[in-house]
Amino acid sequence: MAWVALFFAGLFEVGWAVGLKYTHGFTRLWPSLGTVAAMAVSFVLLSLALKTLPLGTAYAIWTGIGTVGTALLGIWLFQEPADALRLACIALIVAGIVGLKLVSPH
Repeated sequence: MAWVALFFAGLFEVGWAVGLKYTHGFTRLWPSLGTVAAMAVSFVLLSLALKTLPLGTAYAIWTGIGTVGTALLGIWLFQEPADALRLACIALIVAGIVGLKLVSPH
């Protein structure tokens, strides 16, 4: 169950990171409220996962999911560069996430 909580915590991290772009410096009400709500859910789910998962592993996976998801959504939503080297670096982050999961004792 901790891994499921961690996965969704990472997805909500993507949500709040992308949401920050839409808040325009927290000057738009609804995007700001959604972003703060996503932050809260992400942190609560991360804290639940940390009850059983090692801190370093959980934090690295949480930020990795957030990084990969935010980078991919930046490419898709905001036309950020999608050159081969950038995509290869994203793939390396994914490999690190998978590797940490595979070597985790839980």
